This record gives sequence, structure tokens and C-alpha cells, in this order.
Amino acid sequence: MLLEPLNHWVLTELPRLNRSILAGAKPPGTLVAEFSRSVLADLPPPEELDPADARRLTVLLGLSGSCVARHFQEEDLSRKARPRESFAALRAGSCGIPFPDYFARLTRTTRTGHPARDCYASLVRWNVPTIEVRIGGGPVVSVLPGCFADLRVRTYTGDPSEVSFFELLKKSEALELAANQALAPIADGDVHILSAEAERRTRLATALLLDVAHLNHDFAKRPPDRGGLRPGHFMDVFRQFAVHWERGDVPPSGAQDPEFHRRDFLLGIAFPDYDTHIRRNFPAMLDEERRTLTALMGRPSLTAALLEALGLDDATLEAMTFEQTRAALRRHPMLGAWYCLLNANAKVGAVHLMLAEKYLFKPQHIRDTTGVGDRPLVSNRTGTTGMDEPMLVRLARARQRHALRRFGPPTVRRPDRSLLNAPDLEDTRPGFTADVTLVGSRS
Repeated sequence: MLLEPLNHWVLTELPRLNRSILAGAKPPGTLVAEFSRSVLADLPPPEELDPADARRLTVLLGLSGSCVARHFQEEDLSRKARPRESFAALRAGSCGIPFPDYFARLTRTTRTGHPARDCYASLVRWNVPTIEVRIGGGPVVSVLPGCFADLRVRTYTGDPSEVSFFELLKKSEALELAANQALAPIADGDVHILSAEAERRTRLATALLLDVAHLNHDFAKRPPDRGGLRPGHFMDVFRQFAVHWERGDVPPSGAQDPEFHRRDFLLGIAFPDYDTHIRRNFPAMLDEERRTLTALMGRPSLTAALLEALGLDDATLEAMTFEQTRAALRRHPMLGAWYCLLNANAKVGAVHLMLAEKYLFKPQHIRDTTGVGDRPLVSNRTGTTGMDEPMLVRLARARQRHALRRFGPPTVRRPDRSLLNAPDLEDTRPGFTADVTLVGSRS
């Protein structure tokens, strides 16, 4: 019962206080005082909570903690070098436990390996209501649980675009999870990669990834009065809450979506030191996510397994003529299906780059060229995890330059594209393949 008033406070009072502080109507210390009095004072020892309640409280305190840290550091930018001081005035419970210590104990109580600060898992996955993915109104094919029974989303300022953006991230992850689950039996060897069942699963995963691309593409076109994101709000308000709690820690980012990386490893990506790139985000991930990705790092990709099963390699593919590629597609339908899958994955990467360009890199380039410059608290010249525009471009190109790219246009001419059944992102499709529904928590 304790969590209900705390949840209400984070849903209502926290956004109101943030708006007032950002508008200059109240000093940053107001949030510290209200947070201490209304939330922290009556907290029980973390070990008295069950894991489910610990996860809920992690969401509430993680979001609030980043708000306190943002205002404290923004008030005096020299404090960026000493981020832990952001919480010096915060004590939790009747014993007066320092906030960072309380939060670390709380995250251990979740039994998930959650880091000792907010992260993608708590800010997005646990925060946003449970999402179910169904195909054509049929049975549920994937579930991405949330931690709260309500259908609301906790945000920094209450702006509708923050709700929309958090929902976009979780809906995308839920669809990606469904796609990865479709491919998992092939990766585990339970379904032979050249079987009809493997082809069916491959085409299902392709449709789900195209849904991800369309979902994100539609978000980019949504106007602000319908929950669309304004670049200024994203850069100057939303991203500025991604401050450090400790020197060198990893703030939350959509780039920490584990299903996105899982898919890259399943399908294969020709990107130098990709393992190292992913491991940099491990401190911000949960134990299960780290285990899953680490296991995939040591396995050949499904694309490599398919080519081996067909007796093909990169050199052979590069040397194939148009007639040979057409004959191979007719002889091995799985080649066409797998091309579609790799192409859909490339489309998701391209749309991800487009969103970063639209909401971050292009507006910042304009600011730089007009003399406005960068934000001094959280830079808008790179993503939260430090990825810059050239790196995102290289990643997108790596997904586009997949092993089967010669099986698509222009090598396979448009009259023969029925062999691929590969629609472009701009092609009109009769709605989405999957139904993605927020249903709330069942816990």
C-alpha cells in the first residue's frame, strides 16, 4: 500500500515540480525538500520488500533521483565533476540511509542485477505498462511485462511526447522480442534452418521487423498536438535528465534495448569490435540481458549457418551472375526469405538513424552553425551512450551491407521481386502485421 501514494506523487507532483524549476518559478532545492518529505521519509528497509515491489520502487526512485541530479548539476556546472554530491541532502527511511546506498540495496532486492542507478530496464520496460503482441488478432506471441497495474507512464515533466516516446521504445522492444522468439528455435537447432518451418518463422520475423520500422517511421511523422516529439523538448528537457549519478556510470538510453542487439548477433553484423561496443553498455543492463548477449557473441550467426547449409560463402555470392542468383532463389526459397529478413533488419537500423538525425544530430548541427552551441549539462552532439552520428551511420550501413544484399535490387530486377516478397518501407501495406497492446501489469 505504501507504493500507491509514492506512485501518485511521481505521476503528478514530480512533473509539476520539474516544470516549475525549469521555468525558474521555484529553486532546485524545492524538489529535494518535497522528495525527502513525501517519498523518502517513510521508506522501509529495502530488504523488507518483495522483488516485485522493489522493482516498482526502483522505477519511482530512479526517475526521481535523476531529476534531483539534473537540477543540482545544472545549477552549478562544476558539480558535474562530482555527481554523487547531487544526493548529499537525501536520506531514506527512519534510519536516514544515504540515498545512493538505499538505491543500491533496493536494486539488489529486485534480484535482476539492476545497476545502482536508473537504467533502460526500469525507466522504460518496468515503467511502461505490460505490452502484448498478437498476430492478426490471434494468440499472444510475446509479452513484455511492466511493473505497475495502471496504464500510465511515469515521466519527467508530464509532456505527452515523453509518454509517446517511452511507449514507442517499449512497443519496439516488444515487437523485436517477438521476432527474436520466432528465430530462437532455429538458432537453438530445434528447427532445421532449411525446413519449411524455418522459412515460416523467418517470414514472420520479417513482418514483425517491418512493423518496428513502420511504428518508428509513423512516430517521426506525428505532430506535437498528437503526442509527437519536438526536437527542442527532446534536446533541452528530456535528454538533460540523463546525467551521471557517479563518475563514469552509464545513463539510460534507447541504445540499451537488448532485443535490438540480440537480433544483430542472431543475424550477424559486419562491424569491427561490435562485441566491445555492446559490452560498454553492460553496466547499464540486467544480468539476464548480459548473459543472453554474451552467449550469442560466442556463436556463429544464423546467416552464416544458412550459407554453410547451402554450401555458399561470401566469395561465391560476390561472383554470382544475375542468372545464377535467380536460379539460387528458385532452388532455395529460404534464400529469398532470409534476404527479406536481413533487409527488414536494415530498414529498422535506417529508421533508427533517421530518428536520431531528426531529433538530435540535425538540430544540433543547426545550433552549431548558427552559434547557439551545445547544452553544457548533457551534450547533444552524441547519444547518451556516447555514440556520435558517424558511428550510427556506420552501424546502419553495416546492416545494409549484409551477406545476401546481392539477392535484392538491382541484381534481382523488379519483375522478379516476387521471388523475394520484399516490400519497401514506403510501400503501402494493409496495416500492421501485429497488434501491440498495453494491458497493464498482472503482478
